[in-house]
Amino acid sequence: MPREPPWRDGSLPTQGFTSGFLDKPVVEVARNLLGCRLISSLEGERTVGVIVETEAYGGPEDPASHAATVMGITKRNAVMFGPSGYVYVYRIYGIHWCMNVVTGLDSQAQAVLIRGLDPIDGEDVMRERRGGRSPIAGGPGRVTQAMGVTGALQGHRLTSPPLALESGWTLSNKAVRTSGRIGVTKAADWPYRFYVHGARGVSRHPANC
Repeated sequence: MPREPPWRDGSLPTQGFTSGFLDKPVVEVARNLLGCRLISSLEGERTVGVIVETEAYGGPEDPASHAATVMGITKRNAVMFGPSGYVYVYRIYGIHWCMNVVTGLDSQAQAVLIRGLDPIDGEDVMRERRGGRSPIAGGPGRVTQAMGVTGALQGHRLTSPPLALESGWTLSNKAVRTSGRIGVTKAADWPYRFYVHGARGVSRHPANC
C-alpha cells in the first residue's frame, strides 16, 4: 500500500520555488508541480488543493497540444506562446473548463494541465461547488469547478490572487508514477502524465494500485 502523502501526515511544506521554476522543459515542470499548492480566493472563498496529477503538453512539436504546428497561434491559445506562469483555460464539450499552467521559455508554447487536486483547505466549499458529488477534484473539469476557475482567468498570472501557485512538498521518485495521457487521440502513449501514487484526487489509478 502507498504511504500517506506528507501533507496528510502533518508534515510542513518543504518545497520552495526557485527562480525559473516554471521556465524549465514542460515534462520536468509537470513532474515537479506535484506536491505544490493551488490557492484560490475566487468568489470570496478560500480553497486550497495540493496538485496530485498533471499532464505535459510540449508545444508545436506535440501533436496533442493546442499549440501543435497544424494549429498555429490562435486567439484561444495565444497565452501559451507567452512567458511562463500564466493561466491557459479552455472549455471541453462546451461544458467543462480545463486549467493549464504555461511553462518553458517565451514562445515555446508549453503548458501543464492540472488534472487532480487533494483538497486541504476549504473542502466544504469545494464540495458545495461540485454539488456534493465525488470525487471532489479528481479530473481536470472537477478541478476547475471545485476551485471556481472559469475562462475569466485566462491569462492570469499565478503569483497573486485570486489564483496562485505556492510551494509545497517535495516528493520522492518512489511516490510518483507516470503513464500515457488521458482523453487525447494523438500521442496518447507519450509518458507525459504524472501522478502521486495512491493520493486522493488522482483521476485514474491502475487497477492493481
